[in-house]
Amino acid sequence: MLPQTPYIAPDPSGASPQPPMQPQPVLPSAPPTSIRPKHEGLKSIITTVLILLIAPILALAITAYVFQSYEVDGPSMKPTLQHRDRLIIWKAGRTWAKITRGEYVPERASVIVFVKKGLYDFSSNKEKQLIKRVIGLPGDHVVVKDNAITIYNDENPDGFNPDKTLEYGASITKLTEGNVDLTVGPGEIFVAGDNRTNSLDSRYFGTVAVGDIIGTLSVRILPISEAEKF
Repeated sequence: MLPQTPYIAPDPSGASPQPPMQPQPVLPSAPPTSIRPKHEGLKSIITTVLILLIAPILALAITAYVFQSYEVDGPSMKPTLQHRDRLIIWKAGRTWAKITRGEYVPERASVIVFVKKGLYDFSSNKEKQLIKRVIGLPGDHVVVKDNAITIYNDENPDGFNPDKTLEYGASITKLTEGNVDLTVGPGEIFVAGDNRTNSLDSRYFGTVAVGDIIGTLSVRILPISEAEKF
């Protein structure tokens, strides 16, 4: 039996019948081509250049005025600090004092970094950076005698030994040698190393001008096992 062909009725107008229209597949349209304006490329280049220029300037500003990393050189602050400990020294207090034209005086017992000229040769202007503990403040009468430090001031007319009365004293295990009797002047401080028998400090070179202070000890970051906030 032959397959039957569907019957198509003749068009009354006499036109030949047209075969049925087949649906055409819909092709996906191509995504629009993105054209990046030239000014955006230039803007990106300028931004990159500015970052490369500003980043080192910002780093230098932070190092000079906010905080800086230092490494301990020597045993003068043992046992509190060890040779080659890595520290963060906070400079913002000194910077703010300069901005406000005030005087920066660190707290008693704080550990500071400062510069000292002519340390080994008094005729030399060569500076050396030292790290010591603040013992005497402006106006204090400091006496080192009989292997001990005594501070006399308006609040303590009978004197007190900071090594015995302040928290840091537990780390002072050596006798305080020397023979000192002086009054700390305005804008000056008296400093000493915690390792009293192996420290070159105010017992030998006198007071330190507050203008020579670089900053105060904030954090010990290395070694990691000894990391500590001061």
